[in-house]
Amino acid sequence: FTQGSDLFEHNQIHRGKTYKCPECGKRFARRSTLTIHQQTHTGERPYPCSQCGKTFAAKSDLLRNQQTHTGEGPYPCSQCGK
Repeated sequence: FTQGSDLFEHNQIHRGKTYKCPECGKRFARRSTLTIHQQTHTGERPYPCSQCGKTFAAKSDLLRNQQTHTGEGPYPCSQCGK
C-alpha cells in the first residue's frame, strides 16, 4: 500500500464489519461503503447521467445506467465480441 491510510482501510476487512450506520444499524467493513449506504437515508444522489438526467447515489449505479445508453455490457462474448 502506498499510504498508511490505505493499509488501515484494508485491514478493516479482516477485522469484520466495524462501521455501523447510525440510522439503521447495518454494518460495513469499509467506511466508503457506509458513506454510500448513508445516502439511501439522506436521499443524496450526487451522480447525474448526462444522457437521461437520472441521478444516482453510487457512481457504480451511474456507470451501469450509462451502459444502457451505449448498448455495451460488462460481459462480452469471447466468441464473437458482442
